[in-house]
Amino acid sequence: MPQRRSKNSASIQRPRADPWEGFSANENVPGAAVAALRAAGHDVAWIRDSSPGIRDELVLARARAEGRVLLTFDKGFGELVFGAGRAASAGVVLLRVNCDNPEVVARRVVSSIGLREDWSAHFSVVDEERIRMSPLPALPGA
Repeated sequence: MPQRRSKNSASIQRPRADPWEGFSANENVPGAAVAALRAAGHDVAWIRDSSPGIRDELVLARARAEGRVLLTFDKGFGELVFGAGRAASAGVVLLRVNCDNPEVVARRVVSSIGLREDWSAHFSVVDEERIRMSPLPALPGA
């Protein structure tokens, strides 16, 4: 079960209503961020470990098939989901953290992911100041 943290309380266990299984980190997500997410208790599959170099369409299809929310720095996934109509039922989080230090990126990613539990069924953009979320388009035949 994911942990939900608030500013004024210790972490509490709470079941997630969404059917997603965890996160799939695109290969452009730094290893430090993947390790930090895992250390924070998140289930994260990393494309760099399992299928480095696969096309973005396959990254998205794999995340969907595994019920994982995709974490990526690649803006092209917005075009795949909204422009090309590729299915991304579990969700996509586009990370727009501008920093060359992987440890700083890791802290920002972990803190942002920990703020919400409703990542599924959304295309989310996490930047330095805010999180923007848009519902994903309906899947064909849904």
